Amino acid sequence: MRSRDGNNDFSLRLCSIIIFNSLALHASEYLISYKYIIEDIMLYNETLLISEAMTKCRGKPYDELVFSKSDSKDLKKIISENSEEFIDFIHKLGLHLEHKETTINLKNSSTTTLVLKTTCFKVDFNDNFVKIAPLK
Repeated sequence: MRSRDGNNDFSLRLCSIIIFNSLALHASEYLISYKYIIEDIMLYNETLLISEAMTKCRGKPYDELVFSKSDSKDLKKIISENSEEFIDFIHKLGLHLEHKETTINLKNSSTTTLVLKTTCFKVDFNDNFVKIAPLK
């Protein structure tokens, strides 16, 4: 039966689409890159860059990492609190390795750089945990 305004079916579909999208799109997408530089067997620099994605990333999430929830919704703070687990996780994803070694006047010098190229991650903030999954 048709309602007085004639758009009952349309408004019902619109409401269901809005509710579904708000539930499905609860996860945010972040771009994360990591760089680790070692010079002459000493840590020289470690950089973790995180930014929220401006456009939707393509791909499907895989191999997720779950952290227990902290008080913050700041991803950089959550990762820094669980840095060892996160570093082990990105090592499994695959890092680009570059090594340079030179010898001048019998003095050896070496530089090793580990890089996680900018990768899109889907991050889901729930009440009890934070789920991070790279997109492939």
